[in-house]
Amino acid sequence: MRVWLNTGLVEASEAHLSAFDHGLTVGDGVFETIKVTDGVTFALTRHLKRLARSAAMIGLPEPDLDLARRAAEDVVAANTFPGLGRLRVTFTGGVAPLGSERGADGPTLLVAVGQQPLPTPTVDVTTVPWPRNERGALAGVKSTSYAENVVALGYAKQRGGGEAIFGNLAGDLCEGTGSNIFVVVDGELVTPTLESGCLAGVTRALVLEWVGAAEKDMPLSVLADVDEAFLCGTTRDVQPIRAADGRVLPAAPGPITQKAMEVFASRAAEGIDP
Repeated sequence: MRVWLNTGLVEASEAHLSAFDHGLTVGDGVFETIKVTDGVTFALTRHLKRLARSAAMIGLPEPDLDLARRAAEDVVAANTFPGLGRLRVTFTGGVAPLGSERGADGPTLLVAVGQQPLPTPTVDVTTVPWPRNERGALAGVKSTSYAENVVALGYAKQRGGGEAIFGNLAGDLCEGTGSNIFVVVDGELVTPTLESGCLAGVTRALVLEWVGAAEKDMPLSVLADVDEAFLCGTTRDVQPIRAADGRVLPAAPGPITQKAMEVFASRAAEGIDP
């Protein structure tokens, strides 16, 4: 495997990251995951724009998006495999002192790719007892500080869930660890607002544009009553929820979810960089 580190391609075994890199020591970084299908990236431009937004939100230098695009394309070309892949673009604060303050050496850019299992036809979700902080400094940032998600996903898996679902401090539905969530309420497709603290997902935005849905704040308890719901994300596309906290939903997929799946698949097939 070959990866891109800062200025060019290197063998993965030779990609040496400093022990003082701020992304490693304090999680000071942002990243993007891009779907790769048979060697072709999807929605790369949207992902790179969000990388820049995330960097700006936490005060990192503006990434060179032309370089990041070249890095992404070169890594995909250098590592060929069939089926689904996950391309990871990581941008960190770079070498810094062993504390919260940043250094002066400039950021680190690391791009790698690996194979990704196909998503399951449906998914069970588990709500977790820890809320997202919709008022926090990292709200809406695709941050490398992912330990909270690791803990939440482990909690869900211990209880038979394939994804964890967060509420927020207001008690409203927010998001998954690596996904956005849509629910059907009184026949209407609804997703939490960005003000809920959820990530402005690329797939979420495409569902809103292509399928149409309302953005509303809803109590986390809505999952106890909905007839159909789905997750969406880079390597999931639109994935029906089969059960929430052990309650099997009446339909997975239900008619609205089924339409969303069909529309998304059709529109995604029209171009690789929508």
